[in-house]
Amino acid sequence: MDRLESMSVLVAVVEAGSLSGAARRLNMPLATVSRKLGELESHLKTRLLHRTTRQLSLTEAGSSYVAACRKILEEIGEAERAATGEYAAPKGELVVTAPVVFGRLHVVPVVAEFLAHYPEINISLVLTDRVVHLMEEQADIAVRIGELPDSTLMATGVGTVRRVVCGSPAYLAAHGVPARPGDLDRLECISFEVLESKRAWVFGSARAELSVPVHSRLAVNTAEAAIAAAILGVGLIRVLSYQVADAIRDNALCVVLDAFESAPLPISLVHKGQAPLPLKLRAFLDFVTPRLRARTS
Repeated sequence: MDRLESMSVLVAVVEAGSLSGAARRLNMPLATVSRKLGELESHLKTRLLHRTTRQLSLTEAGSSYVAACRKILEEIGEAERAATGEYAAPKGELVVTAPVVFGRLHVVPVVAEFLAHYPEINISLVLTDRVVHLMEEQADIAVRIGELPDSTLMATGVGTVRRVVCGSPAYLAAHGVPARPGDLDRLECISFEVLESKRAWVFGSARAELSVPVHSRLAVNTAEAAIAAAILGVGLIRVLSYQVADAIRDNALCVVLDAFESAPLPISLVHKGQAPLPLKLRAFLDFVTPRLRARTS
């Protein structure tokens, strides 16, 4: 069995949505397509596709295997082009992940511009406030906000962001403006659990950290929900500055305790650092890095 050819056949079947569509695309007899898929499943000792008379879908094992096949075939193609000296435009699929609000405000506009410059690259953009594991979830690159743990991943800094405490003008008029972090014990707060503990907020630098207990009337799992609740006067929030930029500009929220803010958090582009770096990923990093730096400066 030619394993690379079988991988190519499998990817073609998935992209075409049927065995017959792949056969036409590959100019290969339908029986040969079916046989090669069968040989591949026998070799792997697992089913890759669910087949019915009307539709075809990937099994869980098939989904991860196809993602790996695409990467392997793209890397082989790039290696062959490099060996022959052939010029090639970047092409293929990229999976990019970013925090929800940062992604909507900053990553989506840059990605839209990138796609216009690179018509042969397709991007799957996953916006989530949880940390996506690049290796396990087949993601190519992630925007991370915060200090990065030691790992084998490669990171490129693109800026920093402040953590700010905000409240609505009506809430602050009714309950008073806190002059120091300790004043939070008499005020109601809204916790965004991905960013902060719902029991305490930490102010200051590493050398002079101050952990302040807070009364969390409401705990939410997205920054947008926390901001909406703060605008409605539920209490104070502590979020990232870009998340409330519009609300502050519109006077829907006011920043307090800015003299006690912690050090800004780094914003990084993180990838697996494989060598050689795929052409599509190198093109993305070269294009996106200066534009995100400009947007976060």
